[in-house]
Amino acid sequence: MTLTTYNEALENFKHSIAEVNFKTQQIQFCGVGEKDVYNITAPFECSGKTVIGGRVESRDSEHSQVFFFEEVNGVWTPIPGAQTFNLQDPFFTRVGDELIVGGVEIFPAPCGTPNKLSWRTIFYRGKDIYSLEKMFQGPEHMKDIRVVELADGRIGVFTRPQGERGGRGKIGYTQVNQLSELTEECINQAELLEQFHDDEWGGANEIHLLSNGKLGVLAHIAKFSSDESTRHYAACAFLYDPKSNEYSKVKMIACRELFNEGAAKRPDLQDVIFSGGLKRLGNGRAVLYAGAGDAEAHWLEIADPFTEWEQN
Repeated sequence: MTLTTYNEALENFKHSIAEVNFKTQQIQFCGVGEKDVYNITAPFECSGKTVIGGRVESRDSEHSQVFFFEEVNGVWTPIPGAQTFNLQDPFFTRVGDELIVGGVEIFPAPCGTPNKLSWRTIFYRGKDIYSLEKMFQGPEHMKDIRVVELADGRIGVFTRPQGERGGRGKIGYTQVNQLSELTEECINQAELLEQFHDDEWGGANEIHLLSNGKLGVLAHIAKFSSDESTRHYAACAFLYDPKSNEYSKVKMIACRELFNEGAAKRPDLQDVIFSGGLKRLGNGRAVLYAGAGDAEAHWLEIADPFTEWEQN
């Protein structure tokens, strides 16, 4: 059994970092008017540029766009000519020589209830941020679908059903031989991992293929306060072995209080960190890129959470 509660993970994390000082900084953006940029990707290389994908959104709205930014004189600026998408929470990976980019699309719920929204994960593929074409859309009401190219060339797929099967959100895993085999059916049938209690939730954000062929999963763990008036989100990580289908408990790697103070979209989101991506530095350290309070983007230098698992 690998169930971990938010409070258990938080207690273990705070005990492990009692004497640690963290480097952190808010990331500055321009070129999007008065809109916020948050829930960013880690930086990645594309077309000779270092790129960050970010969720761009007005403070009073959930309707957002994904922009691609590059750093100019310390400020991240939209890249001329790069595509934009009507999505939330961007992510990226690479499969073969292709860039895979995705995010969450919101749309009116099919039931016809006024103002009720549903969502799904959308994937695009291409050689760069200028030539992406739609590849696949996931099942309705499912965020946080992620793919990764495995050491044997197959594709690992992490899912996150909600509702009757997944409650508030549980992580699942399955595999396909190639991207063209991705279907709603295979995603809906992914085996669920026993990690989160039913009154809490989590999801995979970014998958790292480790040197031993195992997968280091950057994720988030979340809960409501006891009166359900406040959301608490923290960054976490776990190990998944695609050969044996064994996996570790989640371990918390960052919480909101480690970052600089800042704004929040609403009062109930002040304790929210959304894991966007992780840049491994190769020296036992890593930089976590995250959204904060659904209003800002920050980075935080931490111990590389995958080092211990890569050595096994």
